[in-house]
Amino acid sequence: MSKKLSSFADLAALTGQAAPSTVSTNESQQDLVYSTDGGRVVTQKHVDTTAIIGDGRVRISRSTKGRGGKTVSVVTGLALTHSDLQKLCKTLKKQLGCGGVVRNGELEFQGDKRDQLLNELTKAGYQAKLSGG
Repeated sequence: MSKKLSSFADLAALTGQAAPSTVSTNESQQDLVYSTDGGRVVTQKHVDTTAIIGDGRVRISRSTKGRGGKTVSVVTGLALTHSDLQKLCKTLKKQLGCGGVVRNGELEFQGDKRDQLLNELTKAGYQAKLSGG
């Protein structure tokens, strides 16, 4: 069998399978040439990860760095997810009567509220202590 195959139809006839259908000019212009699509890639849901636990102590410190001389109270060492930190921040803001925010896994409250934070966190069951000067 030294017969030359010149098309898919010849190959299909040789193997006994049906020949592939021809593509019209309109379809060939719409054919996908390159795609970065990964196919049937199933994306995983975002899972909140807990912070590094450290020694298990919650530290309350005072900071003025990068704030134009304004004092903030910073709570670090809470091993909670980001959503739980936001919930805790919201309740503490109401109890302290001041503004606050969650940044980089730490709670920041406006003003020197370290003593009040210590009382509220120990009431909530955290092992908190004052840190820094």
